[in-house]
Amino acid sequence: MTLSRLAALYGVATSYSPSPDRTVRATDAAVIAALAALDVDASTPQGVQHALELGESELRERVLPPTVVCWQGGPAAADGDSDTSPWDGLPPGTHLRLDTEDGARLEWEPTAATSAAAATGPSEPRPEELPLGVHRLTATVPGRDGPVTAHLVVAPYEITGPPGRGHGFLVQLYSLLSARSWGMGDLGDLAELASWAGRRVGCDFVQVNPLHAAVPGPPGGTTDPSPYRPSSRRFPDPVHLRVEEVPEYTRLTGAARDRVDVLLRRAAELRESVLRKGALIDRDAVWALKKEALELIAEIPLGPGRCADYGDFLAEHGEDLEAHATWCALAEAYGPDTSVWPPALRDPASARTARARHALLDRVDFHSRLAWLTDAQLGAAQRAAREAGMATGLVHDLAVGVHPDGADAWAQRDVFAAAMSVGAPPDAFNAHGQDWGLPPWRPDRLAASGYAPLRAVVRGLLRHAGALRVDHIMGLFRLWWIPVGGRPTDGTYVHYDAEAMLAVLCLEAHRAGAFVIGEDLGTVEPGVRETLHRHGVLGTSVLWFEREWVGADGGAGTGRPLPPERWRAGCLATATTHDLPPTAARITGEHVELRHRLGLLARPLAVERAAAAADVAEWLGVLSLLGLLPGGGGWEEDEIRAVHRFLLRTPARMVGVWLPDTVGDRRPQNLPGTRDEYPNWRLPLADADGRPLSLEELTASRRLHAFMEVFRSPAATRTAPRTAPPGARPV
Repeated sequence: MTLSRLAALYGVATSYSPSPDRTVRATDAAVIAALAALDVDASTPQGVQHALELGESELRERVLPPTVVCWQGGPAAADGDSDTSPWDGLPPGTHLRLDTEDGARLEWEPTAATSAAAATGPSEPRPEELPLGVHRLTATVPGRDGPVTAHLVVAPYEITGPPGRGHGFLVQLYSLLSARSWGMGDLGDLAELASWAGRRVGCDFVQVNPLHAAVPGPPGGTTDPSPYRPSSRRFPDPVHLRVEEVPEYTRLTGAARDRVDVLLRRAAELRESVLRKGALIDRDAVWALKKEALELIAEIPLGPGRCADYGDFLAEHGEDLEAHATWCALAEAYGPDTSVWPPALRDPASARTARARHALLDRVDFHSRLAWLTDAQLGAAQRAAREAGMATGLVHDLAVGVHPDGADAWAQRDVFAAAMSVGAPPDAFNAHGQDWGLPPWRPDRLAASGYAPLRAVVRGLLRHAGALRVDHIMGLFRLWWIPVGGRPTDGTYVHYDAEAMLAVLCLEAHRAGAFVIGEDLGTVEPGVRETLHRHGVLGTSVLWFEREWVGADGGAGTGRPLPPERWRAGCLATATTHDLPPTAARITGEHVELRHRLGLLARPLAVERAAAAADVAEWLGVLSLLGLLPGGGGWEEDEIRAVHRFLLRTPARMVGVWLPDTVGDRRPQNLPGTRDEYPNWRLPLADADGRPLSLEELTASRRLHAFMEVFRSPAATRTAPRTAPPGARPV
């Protein structure tokens, strides 16, 4: 009981419910380990008692939490309720001072803490009178030694959603090679895709995989290709640069020009090996060529205007960029595994690190310049999307965490629980649970910083985006912490201040004029989707998972496909994602065969085949009854189009098209549960026969254009079935 009280005090769960009718207790060892990662010693009964007494005493004495949230325009404001405020409950006579982001100062005595007759200072401001932002709040309490300070986040209660209903592509950028790519898709390709998609097929957005900076591979090794385990979420990866579009490229002369021409020829060979010879995407080979070319380009002096622009970028990103570039330079010198660095270099604030930064100043500047160049090309891609008529443009993706040896974990080591790894508990889909190998943020350190790390990440991603997808958005509420080296079953949930995290999202989205999409698939804690919806965060709905799990009376549902009119409007509706089979593979059952070949099936092949076929048959039956499969089925292209006609029939604000679905690609980009058995994150986009397609071939594809007619024709959403001549194949 005492351990449970202590755990509750620090947001550590002692049990969880994988399903509504089942509760699982966390082991004491898991709870003790999570508390230890928060610097709370619960290793002995005496330690538990001491920590509990100390924690409860601090809570009683606390005047303000480290971060306070003040919402503007919430339900209370709509109801005219001004009786509640973030500073209710403060001791009588408390005086508050607010120092805003822009240097202004407000002072008042809370009306709840001081009677109207006794009040002598300015009146308490209403929430809508406070400026949006993250400010410093200082409370002076009578009889208390010294003032108490806290961060005040003033945020709009609800994010403004997309300007209208629209459709767009979901694409893994590395997989989209053009005739100009250096062996993998780049930001030039993204700009081309967005410009074409907006003008020719009416897309409102293009959602891409995380473009975060990766941890380079060790000497002689390979870089982890997963975009969801980056070195840094604060800065983009320069591997995505289009080298020829760096302005200084055109000023190369002499031997440097000749050398870059050689690199261009090698890049062409690399590209052709992927597009024509069956090679996998080799990120390290691409980066080796680009890095050498960019180093030659970096020797070209910047013109006055470019130099001023670079200086502004350095000033804007300050210490964050300096730390990131320093890590990159140190990783070149000592390797990417920080555990083998000289001990003093593992501390970003040490004197040894400062000396190393000075000694490596040229490399620090090079990596800072790469961040600037990449940021500029991201901006160009978003401008291309908007100029093509896209209402939203680019939708960037925020990974759930970072690599434990990467730049963020090194530069912000005090904010991370280094002895822990994020994952998921056992559930119906994974009996052993999951360990994602990502260190979690400490909720206490986040709160103490006013959520500065989260603010920086979100602001950076929204610089050149119309929306942000947040992977595993449930992580704003709680994360499954596993002791490093332990099994996923050895973990427990640790809770975060979701209100403060959401306030940061709402604030930064408002400032950027953008909206947020949460990936809320899988097991979701009760109340989470409702909370996200109230704040205007869209969800994610995948057709094959949308079934009537809950009946109208709140009891168990039928389990049948959910009718389109009962889908939620506040979502991105799609047929698949990067972690799921492409629609062609699901319809044909090829995803079952693939998992069988790799030894991933939990049941006999015949059982899995039958279950998959029954699932698809049930959905196709629904599509036929709704008149969305006018050809009667039996032809793959018809059936894939019918799936998307169904998505258009729902009220979903956004309909996402997995770009490989437009040409019948059968191969998943990522197959969870595999590492070396399957080429995750290394496959180029291909047609139904597995033949890689360039961007130019993709945009000229007959199959793609026939597919996109679904989004052009008003008849696509008609409820009455249509007839056609025998043998006709409608589009």
